[in-house]
Amino acid sequence: MGGEKTITRRDFLRGTAYGAFSVALSASFKEGARTEEKVRVILVRDKEAIDSQGQINSKVVERMLDQGVCELLGERDPVEAWRRLVKPNEIVGIKSNEWYPLPTPVELERAIMKRIMDVGVPKKNIGVDDRGVLKNPLFKSSTALINVRPLRTHHWSGIGGCIKNYIMFVSTPWLYHGNACSPLASIWDKAIVKGKTRLNILSLIRTQFYNRGPHHFDQRFVAEYKGLLIGNDPVALDSVGARILQLQRIAYFGEDRPLDNPPTHIYVADEKYRLGVSDLRRIEIVKLGWVENSLI
Repeated sequence: MGGEKTITRRDFLRGTAYGAFSVALSASFKEGARTEEKVRVILVRDKEAIDSQGQINSKVVERMLDQGVCELLGERDPVEAWRRLVKPNEIVGIKSNEWYPLPTPVELERAIMKRIMDVGVPKKNIGVDDRGVLKNPLFKSSTALINVRPLRTHHWSGIGGCIKNYIMFVSTPWLYHGNACSPLASIWDKAIVKGKTRLNILSLIRTQFYNRGPHHFDQRFVAEYKGLLIGNDPVALDSVGARILQLQRIAYFGEDRPLDNPPTHIYVADEKYRLGVSDLRRIEIVKLGWVENSLI
């Protein structure tokens, strides 16, 4: 079961409190501007991803991952799909996120590792890390990266998504916090990561849609969305993710409560660093599985 949905500029900006980000986005939506290019992102959801006890169902997460990757790559067999991403002789780093209130689900990390091993990569050549990547020998010698993290709002960057997940690949991450973390995409040009990313995954199993201040966490602002957002383009995933978080705030508060900072870095990643597509008219969302309360 699946279908397609395109988010328009009007949808994205309607009712927003993004301020400068909205103004910046407007410049990228000039009629005829780069409209010929399209990118696809896959949104797969399953209402059984979290059970009645609040536990993440590992089998369901593995199935969701398979559905999303197969759809993205046009393959029926998950192992064949992953063979298009990594080769048996590669060294693969899974760049995760360990922020303790809402880390990358271990069930998702394990599902990714399983598929990488299924294509013939030895376990010793696969690593999962976040804050230790610069000192991790496997990541320093990696030939391929899988970028995976939960979607949440963030004090400095507006949202924490795929783009920001690589901030641990620099030794001075605080230098990238200025101007709502606008320089984040420049990290993707560093030798340790440049050209290595084979897949980007935003975990939407649980999302944090609102926070105020550094490291703030409140369970009231966590939604059980029970989904994964999968794609090749980290900017497109973050743009769609920002919209989902915005719609979750509207659904919860009845209005779009302002964030500490707008997610300006998403637009800048496109317009300045050419990392990917931020223009929502050029992002095609393929929706698979459970559609209730998907918001988009």
